Amino acid sequence: MTMSKQLVLATGNAGKLKEMRAMLAPLGYTVRSQAEFAVEQPPETGSTFIENALIKARAAAQATGLPAIADDSGIEVAALGGAPGVRSARYAGGHGDDAANNTKLLEALAGERRRQARFRCVCVCLRHADDPAPLIAQGVWPGSIVEQPRGVDGFGYDPVFLPAGEQRTAAELTADEKNRASHRGQAVAALVTQLRIEPL
Repeated sequence: MTMSKQLVLATGNAGKLKEMRAMLAPLGYTVRSQAEFAVEQPPETGSTFIENALIKARAAAQATGLPAIADDSGIEVAALGGAPGVRSARYAGGHGDDAANNTKLLEALAGERRRQARFRCVCVCLRHADDPAPLIAQGVWPGSIVEQPRGVDGFGYDPVFLPAGEQRTAAELTADEKNRASHRGQAVAALVTQLRIEPL
């Protein structure tokens, strides 16, 4: 393992950074945002979550010289044929406009009785930009889409996503509850397991 035990997280999303820091701290890693290094977000041109995660991690590792973690995630809605999927962050047009994305999703499901959905996350870790064997982990969080947003915590589609077996939306869960159950929590936990076996 490197002496610094520093990793760069390839995202500008403060919510993801907070979650990732909490989950990697027990391993002794210091997770820094790529914003600290003025890394520009590369175009997410991949057609899969894995491709987009690798694009982001390679750009961050190349720019900083640090090992990099990136994830790509989205929500897949059964009645919409798996959409918005890899386009979740850009579903309503602009990147990361959570309110607009949620509004568009609820409008697309207006009158629809089939509301099953799942969050999917792929998380990758590169030791360096040219790492030929990146660590890759995935997580899936099943549930359904509610008719009206509820809750103020979380980000993205959390206010409209009701996890299976829950009465509260993802935005009504505590941070600890969400970290344990969520697609990203599952993917990061799987990545942490890999890092225990094969530390950087």
